[in-house]
Amino acid sequence: MERTTIDLWFGAFVTAGFVALLVLALKVGNLGGGTQATETYRVEARFDNIGGLKVRGPVRSAGVLVGRVADIRFDNERFQAQVTLAMDKKYAFPKDTTASILTSGLLGETYVGLDAGGDDKKLASGDRITITQSAVVLEKLIGQFLFSKAQDSSPSAPAPAAPAAATKKK
Repeated sequence: MERTTIDLWFGAFVTAGFVALLVLALKVGNLGGGTQATETYRVEARFDNIGGLKVRGPVRSAGVLVGRVADIRFDNERFQAQVTLAMDKKYAFPKDTTASILTSGLLGETYVGLDAGGDDKKLASGDRITITQSAVVLEKLIGQFLFSKAQDSSPSAPAPAAPAAATKKK
């Protein structure tokens, strides 16, 4: 009788662990049911490089979640990524708002950061954010740093020769 009770508690503990892992995986993948259906308006932005940005990625302003990435497409004419943002209607941003691709920490999630401008007119559905800043690619920065250091250490002028008078013996 005691053995079956221990087995029952162990099974319940293992099941609770699997449920906790499933909830964690859904939260990390932004697939959880924690998002409520709210009214949104869609705004587009073009970037030269979006890094690791994904559909359903967060859109934040001042650290507050104000929307989600609705769609990512490649523009064959401009050779840029065209990102559609689904913005919550309760957040109205000026038309001169800037959008940047940012990362939470060094290896954190990639998100779109918005910085509000000072225009009186507000963004509406179908508008485009024209001032954008692409993602900073760490590998590219390291490569540029190493290349610049290699150029700095290469001799640009020949080393001065020793004076001829000092080397001759009289």
